[in-house]
Amino acid sequence: MNDMTTPRTSLYRDMSAHHLTPLWEVLHQLVPVRPQPAAVPCFWSYAAVRPFIERAGKAITAEEAVRRVLILENPGLPGRSSVTGSLYAGLQLILPGEIAPAHRHTQSALRFIVEGSGAYTAVNGERTTMYPGDFIITPSWTWHDHGNEGGEPVVWLDGLDIPTVGFYDAGFAESATTRSQTVARPEGASAALFGSNMAPMADEASRPHGPTSPLFTYPYGRARDALVSLARFAPPDPWDGIKLRYTNPATGGWPMPTIATFLQRLPAGFRGKGYRQTDGAVFSVVEGHGRAIVTSDASPSASTQTFEFGPRDHFVVPSWSRLALEAEDDAILFSFSDRPAQQALGLWREQRHD
Repeated sequence: MNDMTTPRTSLYRDMSAHHLTPLWEVLHQLVPVRPQPAAVPCFWSYAAVRPFIERAGKAITAEEAVRRVLILENPGLPGRSSVTGSLYAGLQLILPGEIAPAHRHTQSALRFIVEGSGAYTAVNGERTTMYPGDFIITPSWTWHDHGNEGGEPVVWLDGLDIPTVGFYDAGFAESATTRSQTVARPEGASAALFGSNMAPMADEASRPHGPTSPLFTYPYGRARDALVSLARFAPPDPWDGIKLRYTNPATGGWPMPTIATFLQRLPAGFRGKGYRQTDGAVFSVVEGHGRAIVTSDASPSASTQTFEFGPRDHFVVPSWSRLALEAEDDAILFSFSDRPAQQALGLWREQRHD
């Protein structure tokens, strides 16, 4: 019998028992010439999703589920409970009279209210009532619970850095011994302290959650007014329309150390130019109708998808996919991404097309 073993194959075979592998066989996969995300562009029509949210409300209670959420799972990441490689997203439902019990975890979370009013989130002893379009933060390792003392179902978008924390194997969680935490401060306390571009003198008071914003609720009405006011004297950006980022009032930086949040307005008739960025982004449509044209060239052949969006729809644009936004009537979009983490590591890049 001829021995077809070469020095190379012999090397691979013999060293594998010592947990060694050759870099040269995988170098181009590890260090690609451009981002190669496994995540793909995806669109979730709220009209199609809402019946499943209603069925979930009948199938399981908020307390039994701990968090009754339908995960927006990217089809390119099956079984990973991820919307991009670094982020998680889901739609959570709480019905009148329910409580989602208190717990805490090292993962940072945001809530963006999609439908309904009258529910609340409590964070470290302070409640905030939820209204559509509000952006609410749950900082890392803070006690939080949700309840609904109103008369209608409330649905919100959850965004967490679960995959990021999982990458570092740094996930911890703890359940409270009571369903709801004790309310120690009146509603609006954080807004009174930090919502007027001023902060307490004591450093501990001005940064109660470390790098996360001490202002944990950002009302939609105020944010929308800022967009409308800006439009009076600033022309729309050719790529973004009128786009603002939420900020940490104590630092001027991002509200969360791992997640960036934005609100933008696309004027009626807007036809945006294409751009791409390394931070994959999740979008929630608040008002208006339009379309998102997404071109992905991660695969050998480029593909383009057009998402016709309306209020309460959601879509994801993966890293380095080209996005162009258009609006039929005035549209307002909320979005979040992992840009703060990328910028902290010196990785974030953007390319704008004419």
